[in-house]
Amino acid sequence: MEENKFCALILAAGKGTRMKSDLAKVLHVLEGKPLLHYSLAAARAARAEKIVVIVGHQAQVVREEFASSGVIFVEQNPQLGTGHAVLQAKDVLADYSGLTVILCGDVPLLKVSTIDGLIKNHLASGAPITVLTTYPADPQGYGRVVKDAAGNILKIVEERDASTAEKSIGEINSGIYCVDTPFLFAALGKITNNNKQQEYYLTDIVEVACREGFIVRSHIAPDYIEVMGINTPEELGRASMHLQNN
Repeated sequence: MEENKFCALILAAGKGTRMKSDLAKVLHVLEGKPLLHYSLAAARAARAEKIVVIVGHQAQVVREEFASSGVIFVEQNPQLGTGHAVLQAKDVLADYSGLTVILCGDVPLLKVSTIDGLIKNHLASGAPITVLTTYPADPQGYGRVVKDAAGNILKIVEERDASTAEKSIGEINSGIYCVDTPFLFAALGKITNNNKQQEYYLTDIVEVACREGFIVRSHIAPDYIEVMGINTPEELGRASMHLQNN
């Protein structure tokens, strides 16, 4: 099972402005536990051999809350986008040749079976990047997944940068990826912040891969609720209902 080895890299630096609270987003409580607990538990259950958490907003409070969890904390300061966040783990993973599974600290409902499926699909395809995608009831607000006729991903377009045709696409990016680690950091070194937010988007590694002649595949999460990010108190309430009912 050597080739299945992976490191989980969890993005947990966000402020969570729409939560209407000063608390770091990943510390908001869902059914008695902070949001980040769920991502850590999923990574452990999927047998990650190393877990790296990227912290930023209230970094010290997050570190203290999870001090005994055995994870490696890396700080992102200043916060210049998701691509920049992942790049902060470069030194920690410099000699790591396994896979990196990028998870989000505000996505608490992700199933271990979906992480397993993502990794298996990634290994079978030979692609350096596999994106976990899904079809939500309403794709508005999400990055759309643009594919070619063979089903390979050409690019992921943030809604604010998307054309009318791209906005009609129903398949969205969950923000969760499985990537060959050496490729990940090589690609991150080539992305720019030439977009409306002037941020380094992690999604741009898809275009780097395509430009260099690699294929990029998607693995579709069977239930879009699983990859729902928690951005508002209402979404936190919905996730709570989902956990109570399942």
